[in-house]
Order: sequence, then C-alpha cells, then structure tokens
Amino acid sequence: MVRLTVGELVVRPWSPTDLDAVWTALQDPAIRRWNGSGARSRDEAAAWLARRSEGDDHVSRAVVDGGGVLLGSVSLHSIHDGEAEIGYWVVPAARGRRVAPRVVDAVVRWAFAELGLERVQLLHDVANTASERVAERAGFVLEGRLRRSYRYGDGVRCDELIWSRLPDDA
Repeated sequence: MVRLTVGELVVRPWSPTDLDAVWTALQDPAIRRWNGSGARSRDEAAAWLARRSEGDDHVSRAVVDGGGVLLGSVSLHSIHDGEAEIGYWVVPAARGRRVAPRVVDAVVRWAFAELGLERVQLLHDVANTASERVAERAGFVLEGRLRRSYRYGDGVRCDELIWSRLPDDA
C-alpha cells in the first residue's frame, strides 16, 4: 500500500518530516493509554517513527488531511498466514469526525484485495468505547472477550474485546 485516498483523508507512508506531529500526538493521554506508545523524548518519538517502516509482517501508515496535517496512524501488524491485526489512533483534534472507521475500512479492503488476507482482527480494551464504535462502523463482527489478555499503557492487564472481519463480511 503506497497511498490510499479516503474522501478528504490520505493514508500515506510515514516520513521523517512527521516527527514534530508524532511527538505531539504521542503526548496525548488517550494514545498513551490505549496504544502504550508514549514518548518521553523526541528521540523516543524518532525511534517510534523509524519502527513504522514497512516489514514482512506489518504495514504502517500516517493518516493526514488534504493539507498534510497528521490526523492519525493505522497499522496492519502480525501479518501471517492470511491473517493480520489492525491498530490505529487519532489525534484529539480529529476525534469525532469518523476518521478511524473510514480509514480502517479502507485499509482492510485494501488488505483483502492486495495482500489476499482472509481475516483481520481488531482488539481493544473493554473500557475503550471509542474503539468499539470504530469496530462496529468499520464492519467488524464481535467474537468475544479475552480475559486479562493485554497490558495497555496504564500498566494494568485488561480484558479485551476481539472483533474480526472477513472478505465476505462486506
């Protein structure tokens, strides 16, 4: 996936010029809590950005508006044997604009068509109701609850909801 356009949103590769916006975004308490990806220094933000380069088991992209302003992040990760997980975050100024569900839907459709994936999973803390809305709006089907399955940025091992989407779900 080099670049996707989703209405006024652009999903594009990360660039070293994104560092200032990434540094700011990674200070947000919600991004730190739900993604465990805070940065205590600009060097840590730069390291986070460097890890976003493409690999065999992941595809990570910046989400920007038409003017190039960073709105969020979307990543397919743990790509293996026709399956992957999807993760995302949205900066505070872009929340409530349905950025995440539109981008997640577009990236999943791309992954089914271009990577031949057969299943994409979305997992989130049961308390993260915003991610629950993203999953529903992006066409995922709730499969169940994983008990104490993940330690988020707050350090507490939490239950997660697991959702999936298959190519024939929509």
